[in-house]
Amino acid sequence: MKIINRFYPHALAILGFVLVSTLYFYPVLQGKQIFQSDIVQYTGMAKEQNDFRGTDHVEPYWTNSAFGGMPTYQLGAKYPHDYIGAIDDALRFLPRPADYLFLYFLGFYGLMLVLKVDPLKAFFGALAFGLSTYLIIILGVGHNAKAHAIAYMPLVIAGFILVFQKKYILGGLITLFATALEINANHFQMTYYLLIFLLILSAYFIYQLVKEKEYKSMLYSFGTLAVAGIFALGANATNLLATSEYADFSTRGKSELSFNPDGSKNTNSSALTHDYITEYSYGITESFNLIAPRLFGGSNNEAVGKDSNMYEFMIGQGVPEDQATDFVAGMPTYWGDQPIVAAPAYIGVVVFFLAIMALFIDKRKIKYVFLCGSIIALVLSWGKNFPILTDFFIDYVPMYNKFRAVSSIQVILELCFPVLAIMGLQSFFQLDKKLQWKALYETGILSLGIIVILFLSKSMFSFSGGNDAYFQQTYGPDFVNALKQDRMRLYSADLLRSAFFILLTTGVLWLSIKDRFAQNTAIIIVGLLMVSDLFFVDKNYVSGKDFVNGREVEVPFQESPSDVEILKDTTHYRVFEVSGNLSSARASYFHKSIGGYSAVKPRRMQQLFDYQIANNNMEVLNMLDVKYVIQTDKEGKEFPTSNPNANGNAWFVSQVKLVSSADEEMKALDSLDSKNVAVVNSKDFELKKTAFAKDSAATVTLENYKPNYLKYKSENANEGLAVFSEMYYGKGWNAYIDGRKSDHIRVDYVLRGLQIPAGKHSIEFKFEPQVVKTGSTITLISSIGILLLLIGGIYFERKKKALAV
Repeated sequence: MKIINRFYPHALAILGFVLVSTLYFYPVLQGKQIFQSDIVQYTGMAKEQNDFRGTDHVEPYWTNSAFGGMPTYQLGAKYPHDYIGAIDDALRFLPRPADYLFLYFLGFYGLMLVLKVDPLKAFFGALAFGLSTYLIIILGVGHNAKAHAIAYMPLVIAGFILVFQKKYILGGLITLFATALEINANHFQMTYYLLIFLLILSAYFIYQLVKEKEYKSMLYSFGTLAVAGIFALGANATNLLATSEYADFSTRGKSELSFNPDGSKNTNSSALTHDYITEYSYGITESFNLIAPRLFGGSNNEAVGKDSNMYEFMIGQGVPEDQATDFVAGMPTYWGDQPIVAAPAYIGVVVFFLAIMALFIDKRKIKYVFLCGSIIALVLSWGKNFPILTDFFIDYVPMYNKFRAVSSIQVILELCFPVLAIMGLQSFFQLDKKLQWKALYETGILSLGIIVILFLSKSMFSFSGGNDAYFQQTYGPDFVNALKQDRMRLYSADLLRSAFFILLTTGVLWLSIKDRFAQNTAIIIVGLLMVSDLFFVDKNYVSGKDFVNGREVEVPFQESPSDVEILKDTTHYRVFEVSGNLSSARASYFHKSIGGYSAVKPRRMQQLFDYQIANNNMEVLNMLDVKYVIQTDKEGKEFPTSNPNANGNAWFVSQVKLVSSADEEMKALDSLDSKNVAVVNSKDFELKKTAFAKDSAATVTLENYKPNYLKYKSENANEGLAVFSEMYYGKGWNAYIDGRKSDHIRVDYVLRGLQIPAGKHSIEFKFEPQVVKTGSTITLISSIGILLLLIGGIYFERKKKALAV
């Protein structure tokens, strides 16, 4: 009975999380799926990989359907001995995206319990965290890996806290499993931001331990965390090693070129350009969106309704009512500093109110860790709007320049504020009535004071958006004026809304002081206010309307007439979809495309586009074996164009042009006769011969194609250098001539070259990444070690409890 009494509140909380997750995304109960734009692109990119996995029942680790060819390490590759992934799958048993929402709740609930919060408050805190607007909107657009990584953050923090509280076994095991799951989520940017917070947390505990001269405990803590970290890394070794190996090949690696596409000098020393890293920078004043959702207009696609100035303007222009209604359902009301905003990053004004209360009354010093984490995250999210700190991090903090969209570091703030809020709610009910009055008065004055100041500051803002000049030129000044009036209306309305929730929360807590409400009743009402505040904002941006028939998600692209025409050709070739501009995976779903959609696309392929293809260098398309180009006419109708000059799968050249740098490699492509000449960087590859007697009858014919295996038949009267229209990737592709491994080289900046003896030969290219084999061995050993640690931990914990009795 004691065990039941101990665990049933937690069981009820977990059941509540399941219900809230499925009810929020209720269409999943009808078999529908959410239409996520990023996942649609991923589906296009991963089509060949998934098809091959389904037919051959092996993992290819390479796809030729995107960017001419790339590893699938960041496309959902499945690795041997991924037991941590199996645990994660078990935790995500709900239909997507309810599974991620459930993980949000579960992880935060665990952190609350470690902070000694009772189940009822922890339950509402978890709901407030999971329903934070940003965390919901990323599920709507398909940032699944990001949501996945965020969900495990609280558990990692919980493990760290337990370890520093000298609960080495329990804390170590939680840290190990949570960190392993965090890494397995495969969103390194979010994990990196978590590390920043963990450094702050560790600094706090180090200070406490040094202050109390508990050096032995500090050594035990760091030893425990080190062991947990090593095994967590080991359990994910394959993915980590493969990703690290590929990183330099991707756009996250540093460019070798010293000049830009326009010919100017490339002065950027980062892996990514400063402008690219800071493109999504949160506005300093825009930060008040955290407590009033549409203070800066909400989103680029906001519904303003029939009572809007825009609706009146449209009706005044003679637009029919039904058309005007449709038009105002998606207005560009956002006027902040970021280029595109799908929803405001709203943490909830009730959460904010209670977090402020925690700063006044909670006696635990750890609150300053969460406050410091919030401040650092907020200031770093300002990016280019606060260059002193941002430039320092980009230039000097390791790996910070590997990530873009600096505004997304606000996820740390969105985690810290709900923690502070529940700490505040908990502390409030531990005070005597006199101190409760004082806390309520101070918090209310400060919170409402901010709202009043923002009201009074309204006249200081222009309410002008970045695209208003375009709107004025296209639709006229009256259109822009109506848009600005609606922005002002949203500004005032949401400030009033926030003030209303503050007053309601204050009223409930006031009534609890007056004994009109029992403590649990007051907690439930405040919890419901906290959750409903977020719920109604979230529903403006992600709701049942975003769900579609499952078939539309599983098969998101339909064959166009162009696709039908091209697919009649059953040979091996590539397609270039001009309108995709190398940023769409639609063509990858049906063809071997030189385009795609990925944050880690191959760097040299992107450069080839920027420096050559964008300048209409058809010879580059020829050497990539682009046999078909999908274009669009003036009416927007697409049509396929055949390229008769495509070089084919492979060909012999008669001459090698040696260069000594990446700059010279790229410039050589400007006027390259790719059918006869190959460009080789002598600094990277040795080639004894630079001229070959070319037999006009010589051929290299592709006989067998698989994503990870290519077999050719070669026939040449002379020794020759063959160029293959396949992407060079020296970290896994091996060449074999008549079964004997042979060295191949990179030619023409991105392709493969192989010196072949005279006569008839069988040529094979096999993708055999050693990194997968090495990583899998480490993962297996680490998994066995984790199992032994778990068994040992359970044994010693039981032994310790037995001795205590």
